[in-house]
Amino acid sequence: MTHIITSLCIRDGSCVTVCPVECIVPGNPQDEWPLYYIDPETCIDCGACIPECPFHAIFPEDEVPEAFLAQGNEIQSAPVGTAGFEETFDGHDYEGNPVHLEATRRLAADEEVDLTADIQTNYDFFEDGPGYDALDD
Repeated sequence: MTHIITSLCIRDGSCVTVCPVECIVPGNPQDEWPLYYIDPETCIDCGACIPECPFHAIFPEDEVPEAFLAQGNEIQSAPVGTAGFEETFDGHDYEGNPVHLEATRRLAADEEVDLTADIQTNYDFFEDGPGYDALDD
């Protein structure tokens, strides 16, 4: 069972530096694949990435919440063109590099969000998407 980076990811990247098997890659092109993704074939389920994520976006696959309850002001990202994701996000990653996401939205306090769709998106990235050979680079 792998770990999943959910749509609460805003490309901070701190998870990448702690992964002992280097299985976490950024999605590209970013407008279609806005998150970081964990290769399920390489992930050893060590969990080192979970506490590193300042946005609490990483879960073991069998614990991805179907009813994530937002504290308020969390940012959720999606591919460009996704209905309801009209805000842009400008911030910085863990190294201070600029991060710009075109399709985001802020969650309201007590808003309930189903993050389980992100499981299939992670697998799609590595099976059919650009992640198929992302680890060969």
